[in-house]
Amino acid sequence: MPMLDLFRNLGLAVLGVALLYYGAEFLVKGGVSLALKAHISRLVIGLTLAAFATSAPELVVSIDSALRGSADISLGNVVGSNICNVALILGLCAILRPMPFHANLKRFDLPVMLFAVLALTGFYFLSHGINRWEGAFFFLCILTYTTLNVILSKKQEAKKAAEGAAESDSGVDPEVEESMKKPLGVPLALLAVAGGVAMLVFGAKSFLIAAVAFTNAAGISEAVTGLTIVAVGTSLPELATSFVAALKGENDIAIGNIVGSNIFNVFCILGIVPVISPLMGQSIRGLDFAVMLGTSGALFLFGMFGKRLNRIQGALLLSAYIAYTVYLVMHHA
Repeated sequence: MPMLDLFRNLGLAVLGVALLYYGAEFLVKGGVSLALKAHISRLVIGLTLAAFATSAPELVVSIDSALRGSADISLGNVVGSNICNVALILGLCAILRPMPFHANLKRFDLPVMLFAVLALTGFYFLSHGINRWEGAFFFLCILTYTTLNVILSKKQEAKKAAEGAAESDSGVDPEVEESMKKPLGVPLALLAVAGGVAMLVFGAKSFLIAAVAFTNAAGISEAVTGLTIVAVGTSLPELATSFVAALKGENDIAIGNIVGSNIFNVFCILGIVPVISPLMGQSIRGLDFAVMLGTSGALFLFGMFGKRLNRIQGALLLSAYIAYTVYLVMHHA
């Protein structure tokens, strides 16, 4: 790659990551402010808007790459992001500070996450990709999951209120919590939402162009690009949210953010993208799905049979991610 192209693509990559990160932040700030003005409860805001905002980069990149004909990047981004979220982000967070598993996470969210990755794997090998009907099923799943989550959480909040529990113990994303303290006026909130969406779109395009250019120059396949570089780049909001939450001791948020994001990645992203453009004839291999299933299954078992995600388990997850990434780059360029 010529030196001029190298610097240009580096600039595009850095610009893309920055736009993806800050675009999600603007979307959270503006969306929460609008929701508060409309008197939507803080619980619903935390369950819906926060999950969407941290996974919005994956959604935008996946739609854009599918429309460009780079379907391997689109699906690889979802599989790679789910691996990255659990093995890299939770691995790092657990090493930093062991994190207890909330009872609701064990009863509801962890089983749903495992079902999501099992369904994705089954559909992929059944149809050699994800077709429109399978995408529609996933979209129905995200609607059902969100509705049930709101209903169950409302019951829990009512129980807490009856017991005199503090309202602040609601498990809302830290960035959402901060936005609730200082909501924007309606004009500024609308501007923040519009600006956030625009930044996500342009950030996705910028990052995708740079990622494809680098991997093409290195002879690396689009599948590997989606599973590694694009997956890590679009997982930056989750990384930032969970890492900051772990530092502040908000352990429920750190784990819940990742589990919710992985559910959203499968049910929402692969519920929307295949309906627009079916993701067929993919080259994502069995190993990639095995690693996704293995890391998701390990987190599920850690949660079901333990009270917390400890440092040893975090180190195991992180080691698995490093080994997987090295193997991909070394053997599947």
